[in-house]
Amino acid sequence: MKQNEYYEIVKDQLERQMKDEVESIEKAAQYCAESVMKKRLIHVFGCGHSQMFAMEVFYRAGGLVPVNALLIPHLALFPKAKLSTLQERVEGFSGEYLKLENVSGEDTMIIVSISGRNAGVVDMALEAKRIGMKVIALVSKQFSDKVSSRHSSGKNLKEVADIVIDIKCVAGDACLSMEGMKAKFTGTSTILGMTVMDCIMARTIELCVEQGYIPPVYVSSNLDSGDAINAEYIKEYGNLIDCL
Repeated sequence: MKQNEYYEIVKDQLERQMKDEVESIEKAAQYCAESVMKKRLIHVFGCGHSQMFAMEVFYRAGGLVPVNALLIPHLALFPKAKLSTLQERVEGFSGEYLKLENVSGEDTMIIVSISGRNAGVVDMALEAKRIGMKVIALVSKQFSDKVSSRHSSGKNLKEVADIVIDIKCVAGDACLSMEGMKAKFTGTSTILGMTVMDCIMARTIELCVEQGYIPPVYVSSNLDSGDAINAEYIKEYGNLIDCL
């Protein structure tokens, strides 16, 4: 049955990803830990469905406080999904948006784009690097190798970033097929990418603690102590994190 086939594909891709990308994940966490220990930020950016990766690590129970989710409304699936597809191809927009945020060369930027081809993510990476940030990209090399750039530089996100973590989905993301269906169906990039994001955050926290710095971490607001603890964090970081 297809659910079992899907599970086996995801399991295989995850195992390869964790084996092949261990050094890249470690280096990404080192950059993030450096930013956190300097009381600066980890910015996370994606377009369309890839905004989910920023949501996953922002303002959540057990999550690092100094994470700034760049949830740009123009790139969201709401109110009209097609507009996000159009906007992510517009050059000269996302980099200008970053200038409106509280940014520093001591920050780290994580950008998720499985194809890496659109102008929005390339612009964001270029502007972050201009500011002095280290840029971490989550990109499928198999996917990105099969598509052309939509940026005037001719570059893919993976060619701009300091660290590239290869998301092991297939080109086009959808992994299942069957007789009677022309199109492939059911993507794996979300599960793969979310795993990488949480691995980076887990190792970032560990690195901070190992170096004697206890990083701020949100407590569930559904625990009795949560609201009071989180209120102090928001008070401290509210001027840095625009979404708060």
